[in-house]
Amino acid sequence: MEHLFIINPAAGKGSSLNRLEEHIRSLGLPCAVRYTKQEGDCMRWTREAAETGQPVRIYACGGDGTLNEAVNGAAGYENAAITNVPIGTGNDFLKIFGKDCKKAFSDLRALSRGPQAAMDVLDCNGRLGIDIACVGLDARVAGGVHRYKALPLVSGMLAYGLSAAEQVLRYGLTQRAKVTAGDLHYEGEFTILCVCSGRHYGGGFMPVGDNMPDDGVLETLVIPGVGLFTFLTCLGKYATGRYRELPDKIWFRETDEVLVQSEKALVAVIDGEVIRSREIRIRRSDKKVHFFYPAGLSYAPPIARN
Repeated sequence: MEHLFIINPAAGKGSSLNRLEEHIRSLGLPCAVRYTKQEGDCMRWTREAAETGQPVRIYACGGDGTLNEAVNGAAGYENAAITNVPIGTGNDFLKIFGKDCKKAFSDLRALSRGPQAAMDVLDCNGRLGIDIACVGLDARVAGGVHRYKALPLVSGMLAYGLSAAEQVLRYGLTQRAKVTAGDLHYEGEFTILCVCSGRHYGGGFMPVGDNMPDDGVLETLVIPGVGLFTFLTCLGKYATGRYRELPDKIWFRETDEVLVQSEKALVAVIDGEVIRSREIRIRRSDKKVHFFYPAGLSYAPPIARN
């Protein structure tokens, strides 16, 4: 079996990248190491490796964006499996494997020998993802955060805070749209909509804590148009997977497809990748992606592990 390590140098620093390559070389695996130079490199190299038809394990070394490119390159190929080596600032999908996931996925020897599972794949206007797709306020905030991170002395939560303040003060909490999700047919103001295959996104949100990424079902949550005080009340429940406590304010549906339509451009985010359109269609793809992980870890919800 071949092993392809695709490293995003923008996700790490010089010394850490040198140590990573030394670690890779010490494994003694039949492998190749490639460094991305521009957006799309990881997706292209992943697809090229998958298209050979030979068994290959592909290590997306970076954050959620690097993993997302690998998903788009490998989905639908039975001979290719991918994973995420967490050298980025955000590795939300890995959190399904527990609180020590970053340390475990950094052990490349254990990772290279680990089992794999066929994970469900989201399709958001043609862009694939393995974790969560969202539309609304949180997507708008994520879409604007990189602009603030580019400012001197601004990073992390401060950038998110500034982007959130801009969106709320300048554009408001809500946007008018038509939402179709299974038996839910709603037209009016909405605040947040998320479609979950994984469990974590946005650095700390866990909307559906008992979700499984391989069960063939997409869990959808919708917060309709609400005032600021009500939204803040809902947000804590939403962020911690306690949506069942507010069924009249956080709507839940299980469905294979969600459609959001608006007269004005919507912002959607799938695994950190931003999409802008007046129509956002999120569905369960017919494709699966094989994801490998260290032996001994489980992606079952914490309750199921006990």
